[in-house]
Amino acid sequence: MITDLIKEARPKQWVKNVLVFAAPGAAGVLTQGHSVIRALIIFVAFCMASAGTYYWNDILDIEADRAHPKKQFRPIASGAVPLGLARVVGTILLVGGPALAFTTRWQAGAACVTYVVLTTTYSAVWKHIAVVDLIAVAAGFVVRAIAGAAATNVPMSSWFVLCISFGSLFIVTGKRYAELRELGDAPSLARATLDDYSLGFLRIVLSVSFSATLVSYCVWAFEGKVARRIGPTQVLAVAPQSHSLLFYQLSIVPMLTALMRYLLILEQGHGAAPEEIFAADRTLQVLGLIWVAVFTTGVYVS
Repeated sequence: MITDLIKEARPKQWVKNVLVFAAPGAAGVLTQGHSVIRALIIFVAFCMASAGTYYWNDILDIEADRAHPKKQFRPIASGAVPLGLARVVGTILLVGGPALAFTTRWQAGAACVTYVVLTTTYSAVWKHIAVVDLIAVAAGFVVRAIAGAAATNVPMSSWFVLCISFGSLFIVTGKRYAELRELGDAPSLARATLDDYSLGFLRIVLSVSFSATLVSYCVWAFEGKVARRIGPTQVLAVAPQSHSLLFYQLSIVPMLTALMRYLLILEQGHGAAPEEIFAADRTLQVLGLIWVAVFTTGVYVS
């Protein structure tokens, strides 16, 4: 039973919550103990909150999941976790996550509450409305990044927010695109809105979000302000030094390559589970490590 409860929380999905480290990492404050502790706390808080939303999503989707070729084996859909117990555990996680987030800063707690409201209403309402479902899921990623910035008291530049927003939309649209290709003639059995989408429409959204992600990242890398801490609690957005700026600009290369690699994977018929793609594709992993190395050098070494 414990194994099934953990499986239902989908720990593989928690990798999405590393977005809480994006803003403090780019600001260069993760070398400071109190910032690291707050970032770790907000990460755990979002892992709890997201696990709770997975529980309630599967509770509400139990019939659809039982008709899905893969989702039918999830603990709630298969009956391995009783509905009553799932409701209790899911509720505890949904309440506990935001409560923990409030221990960092109230703004981070508010962001976590926003995430819980967004994801729970998604399960009940937004997932049934085409296009709105894409925006709602993408917004969940953006809220994670905002929460990390709020917890560590780091400002976020407009271009940074745009890059996270369009990048999230790109990943979410890719997932829908892969699902539609995979499920063929009966897509609505797994997701209500898939009947409303066409491969052509999703390709357009993929193209737009891909381009917007790349452009906003490039502008941020070339001209964006970088947050720097100038006191125990005071942070100021300043222009990066020329040698640091060079590394930010060089980071565009692995970023562009990774985005194109993911597009290729989608066209090859994969991508319905992005986290599994990232965990299995060695090229994406190498590109991710190169990006981290180059960008980190610009922030912490130069």
